[in-house]
Order: sequence, then structure tokens, then C-alpha cells
Amino acid sequence: MLAPLLFACGLVLASTSAMAMTIYKSTDANGVVSYSDRPSRGAQVFVFRDRMVERLERQVFLDIKKQKGADAVFVRNDLYAPVEIELSFAGLRNVSGAPSRPIRRVLPARSNLRLALLTATQPGRPLVYTPRFEYSLGDPAGSAQAYRYPLPWQGGPFRLSQGANGQYSHYGPKNRYAMDIAMPEGTPIIAARGGVVIKTENAQTGRGDDPSGNFVRVLHDDGTMGVYLHLQKGSVSVREGQRVGVGSPLALSGNTGNSSGPHLHFVVQRNTGLGLVSIPYQFNQPVGELPNFAVGKQ
Repeated sequence: MLAPLLFACGLVLASTSAMAMTIYKSTDANGVVSYSDRPSRGAQVFVFRDRMVERLERQVFLDIKKQKGADAVFVRNDLYAPVEIELSFAGLRNVSGAPSRPIRRVLPARSNLRLALLTATQPGRPLVYTPRFEYSLGDPAGSAQAYRYPLPWQGGPFRLSQGANGQYSHYGPKNRYAMDIAMPEGTPIIAARGGVVIKTENAQTGRGDDPSGNFVRVLHDDGTMGVYLHLQKGSVSVREGQRVGVGSPLALSGNTGNSSGPHLHFVVQRNTGLGLVSIPYQFNQPVGELPNFAVGKQ
């Protein structure tokens, strides 16, 4: 069953390099697609950046309530997870009460907090300012606990098509320790660790407009997060705010987003200070590796 996946998914395995590799995509007369790090006639550069773009601006945002001669500045967190925020103000005119240093806080899940009350220095004249607002999922105060992950799928055996520090796409801070496992579309994906579902995407078709494709993000009790990416459209069976246990059905594997072929991209992340980074993890049983077709080693 895995044979059709070899050209699509057997691209680059673990590499000690953290630099991106240029991959070329070509299609022969029979319609067979192949990838290589060496250009050939008719081949095109395959632009792949396994970015993880989660649109949170409708769930984490500033809420400025205007009162007579004052602006109360709130931050609202509608997510089922804590978020770390930083707020500062620039371009101040006719404003009192603005903090001299950036405000940094961790907002609990589903909370709303007032961070500043800005008043007019000269009553009757407008307040002029520009808020600068940053946020990141998770609480950086958490400490990752030792945990060996059961395989997050049913069926197989399947094999690793790209591991940690893979120079094809696992070189950025969010994905450095991710693993890609080649598998047919429609493979059941299950939770490898218990926690609360905090973000899902279920409507992407094909490459879509989000590099992550369809995905499920689960917040574990130690503050780390497991993310299951490139899932099949319409297959996500959990909702945000739902608690899942080890082995709970999440979705079906797919080939959505900026994916090179049918596979599951699984990564564990934590907030280390206004930013998510991937962290090393291990499965509780060995997973074999596909041949490294991208560099001609079969």
C-alpha cells in the first residue's frame, strides 16, 4: 500500500543541517511525479515551507472600551488555552496612564483582562496613540514532563519520510523536531497524549490557503502541545474545548495544505517566551525510515 507514496513522501530524512534545501519537482510522460535536489529539464523549483499559520486574531484581541475622556484597554482570550501577551503604546499625544514599559501577562483560557486605563491629559481633546500587541499560545512558565508518545495513528506499519532537523522543511523553530510519517489518505489519526483540544481546522481542500492544511492542536496538562497536520477535509471529529484521552479518534490523515504527499506531520511544541518552538520527543516504539530519494540513495 505504501508503494504509491514513495515518490510523493520519501523526500528527505533527518539531517544535521538546519538550512533549507532546494527541491525540484518533475513529471514524466506517464504522469509520475518525482522530487530531487538536482535540476533536470522541465523541472520546477518546489517551494515548500511547512509554516504553521493559525489565525487567532478573532480569538485573542484587544477590546478598547471608550468612555468619557478615557479608553479602557482590555485583552480578550476566547481560546481554551492560556496565551502570553505583550502590550505597549506608541505615538502618544494627549494621553496619561500609558505604561512606560511593555506590559507582559499570561491570560488564562476564556478570560478578559483590563491592562490599561488611558485618560486625556487635556479634557475635551481626543486621545491619540498606537497600541502594539503581540501574543503567543501557551504559558512559558510550564515545564515539559518526560513522556514517550504512542503512535498517533491506527494501521500500518508506516515509515518516516522526514525526521527531526530535516533540511527539506524541518529547519525552523516551530518544526525542527517534527516527524513526517508517510501513510495513505484516510488513515485514522488518534491522540498520542491526553489533553484539551484548543484549535482545529477542518475545511481546507487540497493545498488550500493555510500551509498547515487541516489540523488538530491539543494542549497537554504540562503545557506542551501536540499538533497533527495535513488532515483530510471534513474528517476532524473533535471540537475546540473537548478533552481527549490517549487513543481518542481525532481525524483521518490527508494531503492538505503545503504538503508534498499523503502523510501525517506530528510535532510537539511549547511556549518559551512569546513564541512557540518544537521540542524533541520520542515514540514508544521504533518507526522505520523511507529511502532518501531526494539525494538519490535507495
